[in-house]
Amino acid sequence: MKKLLLGATALTLCAGFSSAAYAEFTLNILHINDFHARFGPITSSDSNCDAETDAAGECFGGIARLKTAIDAKRAELDGQNVVLVDAGDQFQGSLFYTQYRSEIIAEFANDLGIEVMAVGNHEFDDGPEELARLLDAVNFPIISGNTNVENEPLLAGRIPGTHVLEFGDQKVGFVSALAEDTDETSSPGDNVEFEDTFTSLRAQVDALTAAGVDKIVALTHVGYTQDLQIAANVPGIDVIVGGHSHTLLSNTDENAAGPYPTLVNGPDGNEVPVVTAYSYGKYLGDLVVTWDDEGNVTSAEGAPILIDASVEPDAGYAARLAELEEPIQELMAEVIGFSTGPIDGSRETCRAVECEMGNLVADAILDRVADQGVTIAIQNGGGLRASIDAGDITMGEVLTVLPFSNTLATVELSGADVIDALENGVSDVENGAGRFPQVAGLKYSYTLANPAGERISDVLVKGEGDSWVPIDEEATYKIVTNNYMRGGGDGYGTFAEGDNPYDFGPPLEQVLADYIAKLGGEYTPYTDGRITVIE
Repeated sequence: MKKLLLGATALTLCAGFSSAAYAEFTLNILHINDFHARFGPITSSDSNCDAETDAAGECFGGIARLKTAIDAKRAELDGQNVVLVDAGDQFQGSLFYTQYRSEIIAEFANDLGIEVMAVGNHEFDDGPEELARLLDAVNFPIISGNTNVENEPLLAGRIPGTHVLEFGDQKVGFVSALAEDTDETSSPGDNVEFEDTFTSLRAQVDALTAAGVDKIVALTHVGYTQDLQIAANVPGIDVIVGGHSHTLLSNTDENAAGPYPTLVNGPDGNEVPVVTAYSYGKYLGDLVVTWDDEGNVTSAEGAPILIDASVEPDAGYAARLAELEEPIQELMAEVIGFSTGPIDGSRETCRAVECEMGNLVADAILDRVADQGVTIAIQNGGGLRASIDAGDITMGEVLTVLPFSNTLATVELSGADVIDALENGVSDVENGAGRFPQVAGLKYSYTLANPAGERISDVLVKGEGDSWVPIDEEATYKIVTNNYMRGGGDGYGTFAEGDNPYDFGPPLEQVLADYIAKLGGEYTPYTDGRITVIE
């Protein structure tokens, strides 16, 4: 049984390890997660960065800067053991993905030298077909131990649960798991199943251990909270490199969710280091792990590298990006309105509380169908993928906020079903689930301290004039949402079972652009208390 004690906090990791173990092995783990096709630079609020702002040194990330940072670390570590891994969600999130799908993801990932990648839930956004195209094009394995694809002809036998890399005479095994609710958050189809995370990981670890691999890294896409649970409950895992929750870990940033690495007491009597590197290529994770000759971790330290303007973009990548931008540049640059202030579409707010982008989108879709007797709009917070800065609003920014090619959808529900839908929406706020309901024509409160399914209260709908009245559980209401949610996505099964569904309205991005135009082209972001959080 492996034993170690790394220390009480990440800040004291190196204490007590001055005498190196015999035949120790050190691995430098460079890692990214949740890149979401953000090949261009982003602003501090994770929205698209225009050329002027980038030239002013106020932007972050971008594939060209990420390339420079990775190459610099490899040069610094020349002759040492280095691996670059990806914890999933390369798909979806920008016009580059809209235009090229997996083609350029594979191109850049291959060139960066990624050696192993976890399947993310968004890798299923365009069904098994697009994931299969990615598998065809990459020259590294994409793994997920709890994703059962054996009944899906396009994927069967192509997504292993584990992978082993060799560094001289040393072997490092990788295990993986994907969020079990991926059938709700994405579109894997009927032939893909997601098995229990913990059972699957234990089996993967046992298989590697039986094969003589005593250094095991979990490359997961389940979110930081569940990564901590895995570390505490699955024996044999030495390190966890995660994604899915877009979590920032740091020992210096006061906004971080925890230290880098976060240490968790494991079931073997060890402390398991857990890391993740935010999202969108804003950081490059950089973890250095040392094992002794018995396969016990004796040291784990590092820090995420901020990819800011001090990192010079790789010239070759910048040129390739400019080439790829040409077909979409005209669309991206089209100005469709003006915002008097920044429109907050961050996941931290839009998946937990009323947010400005949620109000804008919900108001826009409700306005579009109000003349059809529709009175309530519900938009999933996870469907809002970026903020928009103050100033001109471009179509490119709108498409970055709403990148999923969703269409306007309507359905009829009872008041009781509306409440059930809201309960689903707030059932996993703790983990930042994308199902959180942004609304219009509706007000509600929720109590986070209550158990899931018992959180919603004070649901009000529009009455006469400007009045608000309690929702009638027996009455029928016409709801507008997006086709993904209407089909049951994000756990909205009540929508899938509703009456008179229609999924073929105009694209959400066009609805939003038309709404801003209808307002005269100028928009002022706001919140008005339509969602109340009861502490």
